[in-house]
Amino acid sequence: MRILLVEDDENLGWATADGLRESFAVDWVTSSEKARAALVVADYDLLVLDVVLPGQSGVNFLRSLRQEKNSLPVLLLTARDAIEHRVAGLNAGADDYLVKPFDLDELIARCNALIRRAHGQIANVIEWGNLRFDIDSRNVSRNDQDIPLSGRERDILHVLMSHIGRAVSKSYIESHIYDWSSELIESNTVEVHISALRKKLGRELITTLRGVGYMIPRCRENPTHSHDV
Repeated sequence: MRILLVEDDENLGWATADGLRESFAVDWVTSSEKARAALVVADYDLLVLDVVLPGQSGVNFLRSLRQEKNSLPVLLLTARDAIEHRVAGLNAGADDYLVKPFDLDELIARCNALIRRAHGQIANVIEWGNLRFDIDSRNVSRNDQDIPLSGRERDILHVLMSHIGRAVSKSYIESHIYDWSSELIESNTVEVHISALRKKLGRELITTLRGVGYMIPRCRENPTHSHDV
């Protein structure tokens, strides 16, 4: 899943982006103006937004997004003593807030919770038959036995299992697992990872819909239209 972090403090921005990249693809910008430009060119699952920014404040930027009917989940970062910022941010449409200085594990947990809600998921574990994906730990298991996957394989599986029963295009997958710091993306990278997931988790898990994308079917029994990558 991909996050846009808006934080103008260089040290905090670097540290926060690096910490979040243990669990997410993260793009980091330092102003509301740069954030708006990023939202035009990329598709994000969550916006982590500092309240105090140069130029347009985080609260005013958030208010403008909501006026434009942008429903992207937003987590505000606020100063410990700025209660008015928290109130103003929530009234402007924020989904949650976290007070600085914050613990990175708590930030990751709150990000996961907001993304789960946006996808209509209540629990932090997604199940498909006897396959389990723990969103918080990113562990994948079957019958309580851990299944070793690479980081990119986990990323793709998370995207697909968050859309069970719905087709997901290759471009959608790429936009949600890679950020600006990612290595050069080869044209067949997603296909290679999908093939690896099938070998490790079973060919019946992922259906290929030619010309559309990939899907994990709702019904485990008798999946249709499955092909090699």
